[in-house]
Amino acid sequence: MTGSEKDPFSIFLRNKRDVSRLQVLAEIAEHQPAVRQQDIADTLGVTPQAISELIGELVERGMVSAGYRRNYQVTKSGIDWMLVNAESLESYARHIRMDIIQPVAVWTAMAAEDLKAGDNAGVYMKDGILYAARAPASASGSVIADAEKDRDVGITHLRGIIDHHEGMVHVCKVPRIQHGGSHMVRQDQLKEIIAKVRFVAAVGLEAYKSLEASGRKPNMFFGSREGVIEAAFHGIDCAIVIVDNEFTDFVKRLENIGLCYEIHDLVLT
Repeated sequence: MTGSEKDPFSIFLRNKRDVSRLQVLAEIAEHQPAVRQQDIADTLGVTPQAISELIGELVERGMVSAGYRRNYQVTKSGIDWMLVNAESLESYARHIRMDIIQPVAVWTAMAAEDLKAGDNAGVYMKDGILYAARAPASASGSVIADAEKDRDVGITHLRGIIDHHEGMVHVCKVPRIQHGGSHMVRQDQLKEIIAKVRFVAAVGLEAYKSLEASGRKPNMFFGSREGVIEAAFHGIDCAIVIVDNEFTDFVKRLENIGLCYEIHDLVLT
């Protein structure tokens, strides 16, 4: 991640009030409805007064409902807010794993040529896969064992920064069957979009049939949201054809984790 606009830490963790809200919401969700403010205060190591103020804010914001005898429950709005900010935490954890911890560990790469233990190898990303070769690159490390071309090879003592750009996600909205399904899709536009990308996924049977009608089967159907996100993080341009009722939540997820995307409304009117 480069730049504060993509740094989940700057988006969420630096706002200590939001961190506290998330902790309180999590405690309420885990123990609702019989939740005591004193118990939350003891768990989080703060004063009951601080918890009372936070719960009051959450009630005002509509994230928590207060029932009889102060029984608290997290509302749908509160759950949605928790999910969005949990994405920020997951992205920050990814940043720690990929950018901080892994550089001091052993990286696995594809040998672009025969390599010998102790060789200094340039490390680079191509088509979403990490490669190692003797030619210089923006990052380099030491080969830990002999490896033939096209075999996996371990690289340690990585130095420099791997030249890497995240992929673009083309989000293609199609209608549910109630609104015509695959019969009401701009097929010419869909064909144009999928011709530009290597990885195509579908969410919903209507999306699957839309792709099939365009002459291409999706690379992923089950778990396709996660597959598209992983592929884009590895620098692969993707298209996800998605039914309209799933569209908004997925776009919000892309915004939250900082991936670039383009929206294509393929619904015939």
